Amino acid sequence: MQAGRQLKVKKEGKEKQSFKDLDLSTANLTLGKLAHQIITEQFQRMSKKKDQVLEDTDPEHLHQMRVSTRRLRTAMQIFDRAILLPKKADIKQVRDLARILGAVRDLDVQVASLQEEYLPQFEQAEQKRIQRAIKALKKQRIAAFQSMETALNDRTYQSLQKAFSRWIEQPKLQPIAHLPLLAVLPDVLSPLVSEVLLHSGWTIGLDRIQPELKTESETLHDLRKVCKHARYQTEFFKPFYGDPFHNWIEEVKQIQDQLGSFQDTQVLRSMLEQAIGGKFELPQLTEKIQQKQSEVLADWDTTRKKYLDQGFRYYLHQMLLQPTIDRDRVHPELLGEISAN
Repeated sequence: MQAGRQLKVKKEGKEKQSFKDLDLSTANLTLGKLAHQIITEQFQRMSKKKDQVLEDTDPEHLHQMRVSTRRLRTAMQIFDRAILLPKKADIKQVRDLARILGAVRDLDVQVASLQEEYLPQFEQAEQKRIQRAIKALKKQRIAAFQSMETALNDRTYQSLQKAFSRWIEQPKLQPIAHLPLLAVLPDVLSPLVSEVLLHSGWTIGLDRIQPELKTESETLHDLRKVCKHARYQTEFFKPFYGDPFHNWIEEVKQIQDQLGSFQDTQVLRSMLEQAIGGKFELPQLTEKIQQKQSEVLADWDTTRKKYLDQGFRYYLHQMLLQPTIDRDRVHPELLGEISAN
């Protein structure tokens, strides 16, 4: 699925039809209806966190805003064939916003990791050197926060907000949006599963994962991003599949967390090298980082072999062909349309 690109259609007939024009008493639960619900939810979650993020009293607000921004971007990618967003509701701007939020969030994570996880374990001499590195990272955080503050208060962000609000009030749709949701779910999700299964990261064995082998580390980092993307996308569709689908999403989350912990150690080392401004000479910290990398990837070979197994890959594709409806998980606004059919 090509992210951020909308199909070009003629501006006539019902090709820009809004939900207010649909006869909901007879319509199926459609792809467009779900798209509107998900984009609305993620936009609102993102927007309501702005003031708390700028107050900067609790890092959790920034984390939640970043996640909602990423999920909004993911929803735009999933449904780009079904929706017609205003030009100012641009996926590039949403991506840039997530990157700006992420710059601050990543520094928060690494500083907290040094202070809470690593620092108490070391002797005084190495503690002092790490404290100097923490001080340098905190200075970087001040600059990153200022950039984020500027971005959240500028006209571009305000225009983005207004554009999404207008679309939510009067959503414009592509023709494909009016197809029954359950009929198109396998088509929506199959490319996503293929993206996960065809990633070259599964071919990298544990013996090839070493800090100095940057190509392998970068490939695994990309696999982590693919898994995160897959998790965000599939979670939108949990109400329409049963336990096997839910269990697979949880497994993808675990793989994402596993690769994420490995990537965090790589990022930490890189940040420290820049902060210290010279050769990385923190032997105790180096040992702890290597120990953590070994721990988080201890069962990596078992996991990757599972995802290379022909039978398991076939199972995942077959799972997508059997959508169901869990009424307890479906949003109340959608239940009326399900009951009408």
